[in-house]
Amino acid sequence: MIDTREIIEAAKVLTLQPKVVEKDYVLGWVLAGINAHPTLTSSFVFKGGTCLKKCFFETYRFSEDLDFTITDPGLIDETTLKRAFSEVCRWVYEESGIEMFADRLRFEVYENPRGEVSCQGRLYYRGPVSPRGDPPRIKLDLSADEVLVLEPTTREVTHPYSDIPESGIQVQCYAFEEIFGEKIRALGERCRPRDLYDVIHLFRWEGARNSALPVLEVLKAKCQFKGIGLPTLGALTSHRTELDADWEQMLAHQLQALPPVEDFWNTLSEFFSWLTGPSVVRPPQAAMSASGSVVSRRELGWGSTGYLRGAPAMETVYFAAANRLCVDIDYKGRVRRVEPYSLRRTNEGNLLFYGAKADTGEIRCFRVDRIQSAAVTNQSFSPRYAIELTNMGPMSIPAARTRRSPAVAPAKSGNLPRGSSGLRYVHECPVCGRRFTRKTRSNALRKHNDKNGYPCSGRRAMLVDTKY
Repeated sequence: MIDTREIIEAAKVLTLQPKVVEKDYVLGWVLAGINAHPTLTSSFVFKGGTCLKKCFFETYRFSEDLDFTITDPGLIDETTLKRAFSEVCRWVYEESGIEMFADRLRFEVYENPRGEVSCQGRLYYRGPVSPRGDPPRIKLDLSADEVLVLEPTTREVTHPYSDIPESGIQVQCYAFEEIFGEKIRALGERCRPRDLYDVIHLFRWEGARNSALPVLEVLKAKCQFKGIGLPTLGALTSHRTELDADWEQMLAHQLQALPPVEDFWNTLSEFFSWLTGPSVVRPPQAAMSASGSVVSRRELGWGSTGYLRGAPAMETVYFAAANRLCVDIDYKGRVRRVEPYSLRRTNEGNLLFYGAKADTGEIRCFRVDRIQSAAVTNQSFSPRYAIELTNMGPMSIPAARTRRSPAVAPAKSGNLPRGSSGLRYVHECPVCGRRFTRKTRSNALRKHNDKNGYPCSGRRAMLVDTKY
């Protein structure tokens, strides 16, 4: 188990309570334990806000629960779940040193409104910053009564802490389009602050711009299954007062700074136009004065506390960019308020941060090693240029595949058809984008060249797909 100092230092960088960071740390190991369990790994499909944070976006709101769709309804049984998670608790303790209280496991199986079984569980743990008092808990939401429109995918789990296993952590989870459609359905059905935040956050990511049609198809299937109509802006209007009242209480503790609810609400009209078509959202162009090659967040690497080695201020900048908030940069003894746009590397190897002055829009350039500090403000902005500060974790989202019937499902390892070479793992270098297909999950990269034949600095790949 990592020590208290690592959690506290990470909490300082992120301007969050240490207990929030500690829970994020423990969640990573619980996911690793579920993936290592022979019964749970094939039937538990990760979803929800924590899935977005741990499997898709490194810079995202911190979450507290673990939500799963269970493909084997027989597992939703109190005795079965207690036995399986007792083994998960033991595995997590042996691998990480995190104390998990198997004797305090709680699973409540109940009948949902459609007459099917679901379950809420509780896991209790003792982490680096909670040595005394009542142990913190993680809530599990388990449901076998969900429609899976797309094939689940195996994703690398973001675990920016020093004790990450050498082979990383992987988990089976919803495809990106499936989780997006599910979030829209949740927004229409319950309209909570986190649903609005998630939907607009996903919509703003440029990688989702070409996903309107598959997301809409997922949404239609989800709503039909639930017996509800498609969400509309008009139907959401009646929830506006509740959203305003609950915005801070439900989101502030999960974010470095809380964006104004108005910015997210006012984007709904543009979002629905994009979703239902034929409206085309055209992203702005890159800042013309920015020079050098674009640097990804992963290329910066992780320091001893897990956050952006040698550039702690950039953690704040990435968050501000993802949430369309201006940032105050303390540079050469003077504070400048800028809209964050890009991180580039010059031919000489210097990292340059590009922002636009919040009042005039003039482009300003800052050498990252000379930035003394950065602070997120509550001043929002509408992008004048393309935001190149990607908050993406695993950089590539595989194309969604419609879920196949069990009759044509791929053979399981150990029972492969004649001539099959077995399961293969597809890894992608986060720096140059090259993909490598292997027989093992190992994500260590040897020295290799990028697509143009130049040496690449990537040394650890992300698992982006599996195939037979």
